[in-house]
Amino acid sequence: MTRKVAQVVKPYKEENSSKKEQVTKMFDTISGEYDGLNRMISLGLDQKWRANVVEMIAATNPDTIMDIATGTGDLVIQMAQKTTASKLIGLDISSGMLEVGKTKVTQEKLDDRIEMVLGDSENLPFEENTIDAITVSYGVRNFEDLEKGLSEIRRVLKPKGILVILETSVPTKFPFKQGYYVFSKLVVPTIGKLFSKDKTAYAYLQESASSFPYGERFNNILKKVGFNDVEHTLQFHGASTIYKAVK
Repeated sequence: MTRKVAQVVKPYKEENSSKKEQVTKMFDTISGEYDGLNRMISLGLDQKWRANVVEMIAATNPDTIMDIATGTGDLVIQMAQKTTASKLIGLDISSGMLEVGKTKVTQEKLDDRIEMVLGDSENLPFEENTIDAITVSYGVRNFEDLEKGLSEIRRVLKPKGILVILETSVPTKFPFKQGYYVFSKLVVPTIGKLFSKDKTAYAYLQESASSFPYGERFNNILKKVGFNDVEHTLQFHGASTIYKAVK
């Protein structure tokens, strides 16, 4: 039997550059507009979903937290405000997104607790067994090598450390499945073309979301790389999903 090879979705049609390079370029380009367009595309629901992630992390009382693919830093800032963690790290591969995030951190007077780090999720610049809790919000689908990135997360987590991932998924029940299809295929790319500096970025974000192995398929990948107690919770009938796993 021939095994189906997972499609590698890239932002641009450049054959000579990797997905990682293209994703970095894309987020550098749209960094200044990302927050506003994200609120528009998600109808503001992403803020509630991130709040659910923060609540799950806060319940474990971590002292060290890392937010991978932190973007402009919304989630890591919320975790600083809602937890007693003494050290928080916001890591991203895009220097453009990080610069926006650093400004937010300073405005919130959180420089003494939050460190914004330029880094690669598949080659984390941290020792093993050093982080209590790790989050990824709408970032794992941008990993070039998904299993390698998840394995790196597991490596740096302390034993019994928690991983919480918020990622897009696809509703399976009527009428949400049909509504999601129309919204993602037509509305999201149109908003991107009208308001974004990068006309292909939001088409990529939609395509990468629809091709991501969500639900039980993603649970199985987490288990494959060594995580335990894997579970997931649908957000807004499956438009997004929160995954929780333990080292």
